[in-house]
Amino acid sequence: MSLTKIAELVFLPRQKELERYDHEGVEMQHRVLRRLISRGRASEYGRNHLLGNTFSYEDFTRNVPINTYEELKQDIDRMRHGEADVLWPGHVKWFAKSSGTTNDKSKFIPVSHEGLHHIHYAGGFDVVAAYLRNHPDSRLFDGKSLILGGSHSPNYNVANSLVGDLSAILIENINPLANLARVPKKQTALLSDFEVKRDRIAEECLRKNVTSLSGVPSWMLSVLVRVMELSGKERLEEVWPNLEVFFHGGIAFTPYRPQYEKLITKPSMRYMDTYNASEGFFGIQDDPTDPSMLLMLDYDVFYEFIPMEEFGQDHPTIVPLEGVKVGPNYAMVITTSCGLWRYLIGDTIRFTSTNPYKFIITGRTKCFINAFGEELIVENAENGLAYACRQTGAEVREYTAAPVFMDSNAKCRHQWLIEFSKEPADLKFFADLLDQKLQEINSDYEAKRFHDITLQHLEIVKARPELFNDWLKQNGKLGGQHKVPRLSNSRKNIDELLLLNE
Repeated sequence: MSLTKIAELVFLPRQKELERYDHEGVEMQHRVLRRLISRGRASEYGRNHLLGNTFSYEDFTRNVPINTYEELKQDIDRMRHGEADVLWPGHVKWFAKSSGTTNDKSKFIPVSHEGLHHIHYAGGFDVVAAYLRNHPDSRLFDGKSLILGGSHSPNYNVANSLVGDLSAILIENINPLANLARVPKKQTALLSDFEVKRDRIAEECLRKNVTSLSGVPSWMLSVLVRVMELSGKERLEEVWPNLEVFFHGGIAFTPYRPQYEKLITKPSMRYMDTYNASEGFFGIQDDPTDPSMLLMLDYDVFYEFIPMEEFGQDHPTIVPLEGVKVGPNYAMVITTSCGLWRYLIGDTIRFTSTNPYKFIITGRTKCFINAFGEELIVENAENGLAYACRQTGAEVREYTAAPVFMDSNAKCRHQWLIEFSKEPADLKFFADLLDQKLQEINSDYEAKRFHDITLQHLEIVKARPELFNDWLKQNGKLGGQHKVPRLSNSRKNIDELLLLNE
């Protein structure tokens, strides 16, 4: 009997529970809030913010302020030095290293025992539950899952705390039985040198029966290319004939899809998006015909939302789940069992449905270009590039963009630095298509481009091969969950890249 058929029995109860998302979402969220408040009362933060006298959402918003990492950093540092009961009851051992803030190279996100099991592992379980429900013909557990993780480093140890990429923390703490179904071996998965790790993963997995992939699209692609080089095969299904799904997350998959479809040509291959950040597991693509994701409502995460047109104001509107609408762009605020209280995660989303609550990620609160009032967000950039690629047959590997505020001719424009895996025959035509599509989907951009008065035609600079990887390596961010910043109002990143590109 297929091992997958036996495993399906384990996931069946949860599949039934997920059906409640259609009509109990708001009630689920308020049960989560009551649970978090009840547990949080035993922490110093809970005592300081009157959680003992907090019994409703209105009390909660009155007693607990909106927080950025900077507001919580001092308390997190105390936790890293071994203090207990600071932001959350008990000792927190693990801290997920994430991309930095204005003042620091890195953020250290607490990962409590409750958060590990009731957020991150709960999300991983539900990904499989949703996948098996949608694909009853799956043989997922009859082979191995290639899980691409990051690393944790003793160099960051403070007192009894440990720091690493979230994926490394998940691998380090996973049930030992789960290791029977995954590759590569744990020691390889946690290597810090990505180039060494990539080669070892490819060597270890080459002759395994791999049925699924899990990881960040850019780094997984690098591993798969190495597998192809070692195997001498032309298509990945010749190496792993039973490969059926790629569970991906961390960055948008759209720019990478053509490269994966070229590598894996069988029509039965499936791709499933997930939203698993250092701060929590928030979304799963539960319908293969719908690119939007289901917001996970019964984990240890309570959600609030700020309309982006009010973001940065002194007193913006902040609404819980029942206050959101389909269409607007929202900044997401979370409260979790890791001690993140009304925390601005930095991501922006747009709801596509409220029955159930489904959404797409539109970008970052700090990852956009608004130098001239154009309000260009990552969602616009991804859609524009996808259109230009479809029309020209080009393939984009990596990109970033930033404003040119004024050149020697007093002209202002957006400058795009793009590394192509397949170059367009005519780069100017590609740029025209991208510019036209951005005007079509963003009225603010269109208005600023009107007659080239405020904003001139965008410029594309072709990046040399491996430029972005070289830049990440130079900054100590190669592999793991590190990402190339897509859009920025600042020229810091793009100027560093352009210097390397010479």
